[in-house]
Amino acid sequence: MTPLKLLPLYAALALTAACGQLAPRPDAPTLAKAQAPAAEADAADEAEAAPDAEAEARAKAEAALPRQPLTPELLLKFLVAEVAGQRGAIGIAQTTYLDLARQTRDPRVAQRAAEVSAFARDPAGALEATRLWAEADKDSLRAQQTLAALLLSEGRLAEAEPVLRALLQEKPAEGFLHLAAAIGKMRDSAAALELVRRLAADHPQLPEAQFAIAQAAASAGQFDTALAALQKADSLRPGWEPGALLHAQILARTSNAAALAFMRTFLAEHGDAREVRLAYARTLVSANQFTEARAEFARLTRDFPRNAEVSLAAGLLSLQLGDLDAAHALLTQTLEYNPRDPDTIHYYLGQTAEQMKRADAAAMHYEQVRSGNHFVPARARQAALLAQAGKHEEARALLAATQGQNDAQNVRLIQAQAELLRESKAYAAIFDVLSEGLKRYPDAPDLLYDRAMAAEKLDRLDILEADLRRVIVLRPNDAQAYNALGYTLADRTERLAEAIELLDKALALAPEDPFILDSVGWAQYRSGNLARAQQYLERAYKVRPDPEIAAHLGEVLWAQGQRDEAGKLWQASLQTHPGNEVLLETLRRLKR
Repeated sequence: MTPLKLLPLYAALALTAACGQLAPRPDAPTLAKAQAPAAEADAADEAEAAPDAEAEARAKAEAALPRQPLTPELLLKFLVAEVAGQRGAIGIAQTTYLDLARQTRDPRVAQRAAEVSAFARDPAGALEATRLWAEADKDSLRAQQTLAALLLSEGRLAEAEPVLRALLQEKPAEGFLHLAAAIGKMRDSAAALELVRRLAADHPQLPEAQFAIAQAAASAGQFDTALAALQKADSLRPGWEPGALLHAQILARTSNAAALAFMRTFLAEHGDAREVRLAYARTLVSANQFTEARAEFARLTRDFPRNAEVSLAAGLLSLQLGDLDAAHALLTQTLEYNPRDPDTIHYYLGQTAEQMKRADAAAMHYEQVRSGNHFVPARARQAALLAQAGKHEEARALLAATQGQNDAQNVRLIQAQAELLRESKAYAAIFDVLSEGLKRYPDAPDLLYDRAMAAEKLDRLDILEADLRRVIVLRPNDAQAYNALGYTLADRTERLAEAIELLDKALALAPEDPFILDSVGWAQYRSGNLARAQQYLERAYKVRPDPEIAAHLGEVLWAQGQRDEAGKLWQASLQTHPGNEVLLETLRRLKR
């Protein structure tokens, strides 16, 4: 369990209590005083010089806090909660903080209890603590917002409505935008839509209210209602980009062409709408209209110079189109524009440099990736570049010394270590690396799947089957796990009926996957159903002319006496994949 990173709210608490009596006295320190952050004590001199208004506000806020004596019992609970959180015992920390919140009715303690309950994924505890927080600090906008969000997520719309209505009176525009973001997470989308309509009725001239209706309607599948609300929002505030972007997203669910047409019309009237133009350019990329997309990105970089988001998008498009010089120039410029996520830019600069055959430059950029989603892929590419240069020990040492930021990244690092060994076909070493990783993460589906593949190479079919069956338990809709187990049973055993059942399940999950079609065809061949085998294999080869599929299809043709057709198929595949092991083994076996 990940330890809870607690804020130092109680740093002064232990020091105060260490000098106190075992029983409270009339002048004993109160919770309100003991809970003040240490930083406030350090800044006492500065506070004396602050304007009178600020001092009065602080005094008023402190006076409103409950005057709870700091008893030994309270102190012990605080220490238990702190230590438990630091050591990863989140359940103990959460229940202790919640008990403290009930006992003290202090808004800061209740806020902490709510935060820890959310971290512990205890919605009931989070809701109770947030209620205490909101009751203890009725002026806290954050407490009221958190309470409303928790009530919505639990589907308690009747309780949420008065809280939302009060919030919307304070900051209606901001409130409706927050509400729109929360609506998509609600289970009863029809009830959510009715709630938003009732709340929006109090704000008929507010485009954000119509935006929230549109978001709720879209979540409920009522797209015509959503588009009508967005048209009303546009009439209230012509050229409003958030509404236009949602309009385009709703249209794109059924038709990219309709979304493009809408954005084209909108941009003709509002040419300076940067976010819509950026979405338009990205939609053009999705529609494979690269020439038009490049023209739009060129306009964006001209109209919005030194904009990191624009230059990054243009650089990635150039990389996708294979214009490496333009990609390198645009991504390098992006780094000069103070981007929010420089790690991402360094990662794609590394990708660009690799494609330009500049290994040293690529490694330099990958090394600059220090966090985020690209951290582990960057280290994996660094290691791969070292291995390509013959520095295998350095490559393995780099990955072994890298610590991920979470369990998912650490699992990916173990996979990267195994991948380094794959080129040298060191299957025993791959198996050992993955087995060590599974000691740390015994239920990591990706490690189990990869070890199963290594076990197959070592003829350890018992481990392959056990690992893949465990993957199926952990990920019941993993088509590739069913496929790998079914194919192995069909290819390496006589358990053909069981293999076909597994492969039928895989095909139901991914009916157009060419490798699953290939496996089904091979199982039919092994069962003696040559005509059905040929049908599946021809479908697979049409989708993907892979050499292993060619090997299987050719063998079925050969078995049916169509040897000229089989030979032509194999020769064509050998021209593009001359070293494929499965294809070469098939040819050797049938020639014998």
